[in-house]
Amino acid sequence: MNSVASLDKKIANYVGQLNIKQKKVVLSVAKAFAEEGTNEDLWEDEDFVKELDRRTQELESGKVKGYSWDEVKKITRQSLSEIKRK
Repeated sequence: MNSVASLDKKIANYVGQLNIKQKKVVLSVAKAFAEEGTNEDLWEDEDFVKELDRRTQELESGKVKGYSWDEVKKITRQSLSEIKRK
């Protein structure tokens, strides 16, 4: 079930369940992937590396609070359960 058609179907199913704000986020991510083009090696992209370095410095300095993967999953599950209750 890893064919492109089944992936497209799964994506369409999930997108249909999102609110407008969530759809805008998905659109921006999809657009970024599409604009990325054929640049396979991001580590050769000077702007990408600079941005990653900047964000890493902000996290390490405490300027920005980071989230662990477990925290992200917990927050997401809570949000989804709230949506389902409505």
